[in-house]
Amino acid sequence: MSQAITQESTSRSVQTPDWTIHYNEAGPADAPVVVFLHGSGPGATGWSNFKTNIPELAKDFRVIAPDMPGWGRSSAVTRDDNDHAKAAVQLLDALGIDKAAFVGNSMGGITTLRLVTEYPERVSRVITMGPGSGTVPITQPGGGLSEGMKVLLGGYREPTAASMKALVQVMTYDSERFGTDELAQERADSALANPEHLKNYLDGFAAGGPIKTWFSLDALKDITVPALLIHGRDDRVVHFEHSLHLLARIPDSRLVLLNRCGHWAQVEHADEFNRIVRDFLVATAA
Repeated sequence: MSQAITQESTSRSVQTPDWTIHYNEAGPADAPVVVFLHGSGPGATGWSNFKTNIPELAKDFRVIAPDMPGWGRSSAVTRDDNDHAKAAVQLLDALGIDKAAFVGNSMGGITTLRLVTEYPERVSRVITMGPGSGTVPITQPGGGLSEGMKVLLGGYREPTAASMKALVQVMTYDSERFGTDELAQERADSALANPEHLKNYLDGFAAGGPIKTWFSLDALKDITVPALLIHGRDDRVVHFEHSLHLLARIPDSRLVLLNRCGHWAQVEHADEFNRIVRDFLVATAA
């Protein structure tokens, strides 16, 4: 009888040249590798972002969901040391993986696009959900913070159950179903377990943003691997217009725009997300 896929049963940790990286891993060791990269919210981890997807996709793939440096149980980092693309490559090296498909939510999507443009030999397929494009959408006059980003920052400043309730509700369209007290408390507990991560994020944001290096928009035209872009039409954190910009620039790309869906497509539409991700990975296999 196979072991149940839980947070602790899949918990691993590895030391790379620059960081200790915690990750969750499930699925056959000899299956194609899929790496899930989480978003930037307080208390976010690989498991918290993708726990509704890992058990299902691990039936066919070797799934790895790291806590990126600055999040979860991985090393604390300042803005100057926060290079998630480099961290992802070091993780692949440490695990003896030459190439993987990357699935990135929000900040993780930005990292995925950096990876495929700066380390193309390490990326077999690209899947993003709700990343920023680096452009200012016409739906966000003045270029100020979105509603969701304001709530996210509030969660970093006051990581209470109440602020996390506001966070999980703004991340979802159906907040009554998905923005639960249980999830809010889980995120608050995770955030408070690593107060250094909270301070470093806020310091980085004040210095110009926690992500020091974005991908190059001009480089997107040179992506040669297939890309699947997924976005919620009702995303109040990153407007779906960002994915339209990406679609226009990435040659072999397709966009799935989900109605009644916020920033967490993989949570709110888990069954459909799992299906379209699996179908895309199978159909585009080399």
